[in-house]
Amino acid sequence: MNEGSKRAIFAAFAANLGIAIAKFVGFLLTGSAGLMAEAVHSLADTGNQALLLLGSNRARQHPDDEHPFGFGRERYFWAFAVALVLFSMGGLFALYEGINKFRNPHEVESFGIAIVILLLASALDGYSLWT
Repeated sequence: MNEGSKRAIFAAFAANLGIAIAKFVGFLLTGSAGLMAEAVHSLADTGNQALLLLGSNRARQHPDDEHPFGFGRERYFWAFAVALVLFSMGGLFALYEGINKFRNPHEVESFGIAIVILLLASALDGYSLWT
């Protein structure tokens, strides 16, 4: 993996971690279950970036007797693991939250805090995109 790719993964990791923290703080301030769900989602995204870094580090191992062609393709396994986590856990969590909100609707509270968190998340995602 080249330095640009690694830098992009680190930037996405930092941005997703910052977004998760902001959303969790918003949950603590407002008690909004939606913000809690979003904080968990952003934390899962952070974990996905960690798995990608793990895969890239393991792929750089040198060939050995058991793996004469090296470990370069191991990154694809970890990318597949990330896809499975995003699809399964993200989908199940979204389904759970959707059903819960459908059964127990409530009005938006603390609109100003939500806007601040949205702007912060947009800025961090922009940082991640341009890095």
